[in-house]
Amino acid sequence: MRFIFLILCCWTIPGALPAEDLTGIWKGTLTQGPGGCYPRYFLELQIDLTNDQIIGKAYDYYDKRHFVKMSFTGRYNARTHRLVLIEDKILQAEIPPDCAVCIKTYDLIYSKEGAGEVLSGDWKGLIQDKRIACPPGKILLKRAVASDFPADTTAQNDTLRILQKQLHLQPREKEVVRSITVNNPDIRIELYDNGEIDHDTVTVFVNGKLLLYRQMLTDRPLTMSIHAIPGVEYELVMYADNLGEIPPNTALMMVTAGTRKIEAFLSSSEQKSAAVRLIYKPND
Repeated sequence: MRFIFLILCCWTIPGALPAEDLTGIWKGTLTQGPGGCYPRYFLELQIDLTNDQIIGKAYDYYDKRHFVKMSFTGRYNARTHRLVLIEDKILQAEIPPDCAVCIKTYDLIYSKEGAGEVLSGDWKGLIQDKRIACPPGKILLKRAVASDFPADTTAQNDTLRILQKQLHLQPREKEVVRSITVNNPDIRIELYDNGEIDHDTVTVFVNGKLLLYRQMLTDRPLTMSIHAIPGVEYELVMYADNLGEIPPNTALMMVTAGTRKIEAFLSSSEQKSAAVRLIYKPND
């Protein structure tokens, strides 16, 4: 019996502004009919909903060693509470040699069960690069607090993605200088030189993803944005490329989330990289 992993196929539906905010982590199970390796898999969706537009990441997995990580887009119809998602890229595949990837469509309905929230529905699809139908099945997901995998919602352009693969930075100790909780998912991060401009340059990562490379700190901000998923921790690490003319390498970080503004002071050296952790917790 073949071990078939899944990718979403394109579909669009009409919709209006959402009555529910589906942004967050959803975990549960996916079943598959005869012809798959297993009758039941685990499934995690990391959903980011803006108006009726959906983007995110998906993990189909039997266990954490055997999974396919995928990106998707989709639409949500608030009137019918229906989601149809579009898998557009395989980001990582850790599957046995006899596995097959399935191009797949999720057709889900949002509902409430008591105090909980549920996404349920069907899936069907075709085996990648073939016109052979995958055995279809059912999906049942519930909203979750934490991910079984690293949440990956920060935007990185292709230039930085390719550059990161070629980077060989000297390992340094990481020092967390502050943890910040916000109640708005749209987070803007600005970095300034802290004091006299002395030609400090920094490389910045968010959740291990390169977002700034060898950028000079000045009185004009280096700016990054995150659209946060509830309960997911975002860790910004500032790596000092040099120490400038006045060591160590220091920066003022301004975090803006809605009407709230928070300052943090970062200091990195040739031994340590400063880190700040951010987490979004919606108001009840």
